[in-house]
Amino acid sequence: MEESVKKVRGLSKDEIRLARMLKALGNPVRFRIMQYLAEHQMCITGDIVDFTEMAQSTVSQHLKVLREAGLIHGEVEGPATCYCVDAEGVLWLKDQVGNWLPDCCREMSVESFRQKYRKPVDSSPKSSCC
Repeated sequence: MEESVKKVRGLSKDEIRLARMLKALGNPVRFRIMQYLAEHQMCITGDIVDFTEMAQSTVSQHLKVLREAGLIHGEVEGPATCYCVDAEGVLWLKDQVGNWLPDCCREMSVESFRQKYRKPVDSSPKSSCC
């Protein structure tokens, strides 16, 4: 991630952080792990392995990506690691997403957009995407 992000000209540190978080959440397994951790507050790796029904090594790799993105943190407790949502990271992410593209779609809700632009299904070829 870091190398590809460095090649994009003009990204701020916050934009790089946001892109890293969104990339981490772009994987369906990690997305569900985040939901699971948010619902259960705190879990050991074994709980997450049971939830995902994946190998422990695979789950550990997913947890590593989420941790490096700043979305979760873990504490070693004896032979196990206990993971929980990084509240600061998630609050920062929510704030950034809420403020992203401030001049785009400002005066329209999703529902009003759908009502205004919903087109009947037409199988004929179109010359434009909109």
